[in-house]
Amino acid sequence: MTRILAIVLTALIPFTVLSQEVAKPEVLAIVEPAGDSDLNEFLWTKRVIVVFADSPADPRYIEQIDLLNGELAALGERDVLVLTDTDPKALSPIRTQLRPRGFSMVLIGKDGGVKLRKPRPWSVREISRSIDKFPDRQREVEDRRTGR
Repeated sequence: MTRILAIVLTALIPFTVLSQEVAKPEVLAIVEPAGDSDLNEFLWTKRVIVVFADSPADPRYIEQIDLLNGELAALGERDVLVLTDTDPKALSPIRTQLRPRGFSMVLIGKDGGVKLRKPRPWSVREISRSIDKFPDRQREVEDRRTGR
């Protein structure tokens, strides 16, 4: 009887491990509306890219979101959260704080400071290169390398 139980448990262990891996997918970068979010919510936990436009139909906005969605792994590796705001009349807290005009892509560091403002879409490669120059990002890479 114990042999049968051992065989059954041995057979089920790989499925248990597999189901745990499937149940916890790694969350990469999230693209979501800014809504009533406050940038202070993300201090020291996330770098935030805010994409502003006067309309969701703005071709620059569409291009920027497509560029970001195409490279979610690179953004997730750098702790990036993407927030969008396409309603200038709503005066969201983030729009009030950053005061964009038309299309704008704004990169906020983990310290809450504006690191980059661009009036045109930027590729994830360009964004990643900028982030990788930040001292806190270099520290993160070194900590991962040394196992801290």
